[in-house]
Amino acid sequence: MQNIVLNNNVKMPVLGFGVFQLYDAHECYQAVANALGVGYRLIDTAQAYNNEVEVGKAIKDSSVPRDEIFLTSKIWVSNSGYEKAMASLELSLQRLGTDYIDLMLIHQPFGDYYGSYRALQDALAQGKCRAIGVSNFYADRLVDLCNFVDIKPQVNQMETHVFQQQSALRPYLDKFKVQLESWGPFAEGKNNFFKNPVLLRIAARKDRSVAQIALRFLIQNGIIAIPKSSHVERMEENFDIFDFELTQSEMNLIRSLDTKRSVFCDHQDPEFVQALADIVLK
Repeated sequence: MQNIVLNNNVKMPVLGFGVFQLYDAHECYQAVANALGVGYRLIDTAQAYNNEVEVGKAIKDSSVPRDEIFLTSKIWVSNSGYEKAMASLELSLQRLGTDYIDLMLIHQPFGDYYGSYRALQDALAQGKCRAIGVSNFYADRLVDLCNFVDIKPQVNQMETHVFQQQSALRPYLDKFKVQLESWGPFAEGKNNFFKNPVLLRIAARKDRSVAQIALRFLIQNGIIAIPKSSHVERMEENFDIFDFELTQSEMNLIRSLDTKRSVFCDHQDPEFVQALADIVLK
């Protein structure tokens, strides 16, 4: 497995396994167990996914040593602010059955995320986290945060795929040496993702699947990706992307697919922010 060195010199696998929407306890446990069996060593969960217990149990029951696994979780908006964030981090450690979390992120740029980030900085100093960062922080929020914290985020996890390549965000990630990580690398199939003519043509040329081409594009762009699947065959397929490369012309063709817009939601849209706040506050 290839690794990327974060800005605090911690090594993070370039490809991982995400457990978003794996809400059934048995399904989540089995999926993580299968992913570890395939060879994944980066496992990504979150407080809001309500499956930290299953993730932790699958890791504990596996034959893979804990120090070979890179475990990520995220602080939810309802736990924002210093005291709540620190308490929720302790609860995440308990649920995951581990003494440390390799990467802890602030899940959304809402609520008292400054207080949450101070908690993460302290958790990092205390050895409860090996790396810290944010998720869904667009350039304006990222620039604001990076200018007023003691430790720059190691990672910003964003919706990133062929239709939303985060081209406007990349210069600011580079400026502050923050690593981009992709959630939704297949755009959950939206925009006829798996039938896109450009991706299909390149996939046929390489004798690969559209999913493999899409992941390879991200990896070659220096982006960490965390695809999800509950099917072992798909896990294996997604993992099998390190023995080929896309040419520069193929990379450019895929770059041309960038719409620079989300296919899910706009975190800078006041109506979306209000809807999320209503869910948290109800």
